[in-house]
Amino acid sequence: MKILRVNMDKLEARAEELADEYILAGNRALVAKIMLNEVPATCHPLSASNKLILANGPLVGTGVPTSGRLSVGGKSPLTGGIKESNSGGILAGRLASHEIRAVVVEGKPMDHEFYTLVVHPDRAEVEASPELRGLGNYEVHARLRQKFGPEAALASIGPAGEARLLTAAVLSSDMQGLPGAVCARGALGALMGAKGLKAIVVPRKGRYRIPIRRRDRFRQALRAYHEVIARTPQTSEIYPKYGTAAAVLALDKMGGLPTLNFRRGHFDQAERISGQALYELITQRGGEGATTIGCMPGCTIRCYNKYPDRDGKLVVSPIQYETMAMLGSNLGIADLDTIARLNYLCNDVGVDTVELGVALGLLMDEGLIEFGDGSRVEQLVQGIARKEMLSVLLASGCVVTGKVFGIERIPEAKGQGLPAHEPRAVKGMGVTFSTTPMGADHTTGVTFREPVNHQKPEGQVQASLNAQVRTAGYDALGLCFFVATAVGPEPKLTVDLVNAVYGTDYDERLITDLGKDVMKTERAFNLAAGFNKVHDRIPDFFRTEKLPPLNSVCDVPQEEIDQFWEELERL
Repeated sequence: MKILRVNMDKLEARAEELADEYILAGNRALVAKIMLNEVPATCHPLSASNKLILANGPLVGTGVPTSGRLSVGGKSPLTGGIKESNSGGILAGRLASHEIRAVVVEGKPMDHEFYTLVVHPDRAEVEASPELRGLGNYEVHARLRQKFGPEAALASIGPAGEARLLTAAVLSSDMQGLPGAVCARGALGALMGAKGLKAIVVPRKGRYRIPIRRRDRFRQALRAYHEVIARTPQTSEIYPKYGTAAAVLALDKMGGLPTLNFRRGHFDQAERISGQALYELITQRGGEGATTIGCMPGCTIRCYNKYPDRDGKLVVSPIQYETMAMLGSNLGIADLDTIARLNYLCNDVGVDTVELGVALGLLMDEGLIEFGDGSRVEQLVQGIARKEMLSVLLASGCVVTGKVFGIERIPEAKGQGLPAHEPRAVKGMGVTFSTTPMGADHTTGVTFREPVNHQKPEGQVQASLNAQVRTAGYDALGLCFFVATAVGPEPKLTVDLVNAVYGTDYDERLITDLGKDVMKTERAFNLAAGFNKVHDRIPDFFRTEKLPPLNSVCDVPQEEIDQFWEELERL
């Protein structure tokens, strides 16, 4: 495997062999290692010294379910610390088919123009793309597929990324060729924009496949893997039917669904935006809608969906839990059609629906926008591309928005808005949001399925620790963390696959060891960037303001949270 290095100063690309230390370091792990080894931790995130990294994993293309995740990483313009955001789609596998483990974008052009990186089987070129400037992601993908062919795999930024706004995302091709695979969190789209890179295109599939050293053992291990996924309700029934939207009612019943700017944990109209309502509506409308499809080749969980309008025409694909909550219940919006339109508009302009949803919630709480006013929110999202002042402010994230309006009560951690997991109802999430180097990011360690009483402070540090280590371990292998719901209790299942592919003899501690290494590497970067235990905090109001209907607070002792990294060493 190789690393493709793209020099935006010279507008050229070259390939180099993947170092031995990176062989099993995929996705988030590879981002962390390259960042710590190559990027000055104190650099400005938008400077030439920062690097934009797109990475895949050591099992991609082998047939292992959900092994084709794409990671995008760098020093976050939003948090000032290390950041990795991942998605499904086809780009990770397409890069791997050309023997590319990672694309590392370095430097920045001096002419302030935008370019497209085109990866051919025998070379990679940086092409000027003035015709794409200012376009939304859907038009960018349509034009590039018209130019390079319908099978082209893409990643791009919208106007928000060009403007280097702090909600800017990177969107890549899904199985339908649409920009539906979103690496949303951490403003990595702003980093891509700062590099002068509008898009990445891989026109055709290559011939390279990771060699499998022990084929008989691989087939046996893969069969066992599929069997566990097929008999686990979450991965065989709930996700395939309702997708991630199943979490709406689950968290609402736990009192942990962010509602009206995190003022409540229960939304009176939750059933209207639930996974069940989504399933029934898509089924009823038919047409181009679909309740369950895979987000990447070989995905057996199939939590993706296609949301149609009343005439059966596709609106957006997919619509998922975090968006349904942060642009739904958190804003008092209880209409799936409105949420779907907002989702489409956010994808097109290229912004993170979570960060934008938190910022919007602040202004609604101040009475500057009415809760439930979906039409006004649509206008504000459309105004981002037009650079209207209030829209640009909101697209600069919740912390900037809060500071401008003098708001004290901002749901954030390390500068990043909280996703749809209320830490006063699911107290382990307060630990995750506090300790992860990624800021308020649920994908680093969801605890609501951990075997702990979520309403009590006891055991929450251990629950978060276990979830974070496990998630980081699977992230290092390029696997969707949903698969860990099924195979996580039996790590040997995954280790057997790794050993079969690479001819190694790791024991079942591999997942834990990989996870610990990822987390320690990320923390080392953040410490070098100036972070310390003072940053491992969530806002005080989560500890003092009781959350209806449970009237609970996040009361995990801070002194226990401060021992998190010492506990990691003992794991």
